[in-house]
Amino acid sequence: MRIGDLAAQAGVSVRSVRYYEEQGLLTSVRSPSGQRLYGTAEVERVRFLQRLYTAGLSSRTIAELLPCVDTPSLEHSDAALERLSQERDRLSSHINDLISTRDSLDALIELARRARAGQSSGSSSATHSTC
Repeated sequence: MRIGDLAAQAGVSVRSVRYYEEQGLLTSVRSPSGQRLYGTAEVERVRFLQRLYTAGLSSRTIAELLPCVDTPSLEHSDAALERLSQERDRLSSHINDLISTRDSLDALIELARRARAGQSSGSSSATHSTC
């Protein structure tokens, strides 16, 4: 099938399919006229790649995981599980950082509300102005 057909069946853009191929995540053969041609199995592969990207994985990480899919073995499965665990730990750390940042922002919002309340009651004791 041609690239447009693959993209339509997998529910992605043609640009995404080209990107996957550029990253070495997907392969095609070329027709005599130079058009990319894909097999029907590539539809599921593109859907799988989309799920990995949706999970927040980079193309580099996805490339590291593909041996588990392409040539399954205990060694590849163990490596994939380890890599996925590392990615989960990285995401958990990022989430914790975001929560801390949100908490700091909440504290600033509360300070701004208090300062605004002090201004609206005619009090001149507010030391910080609000926007």
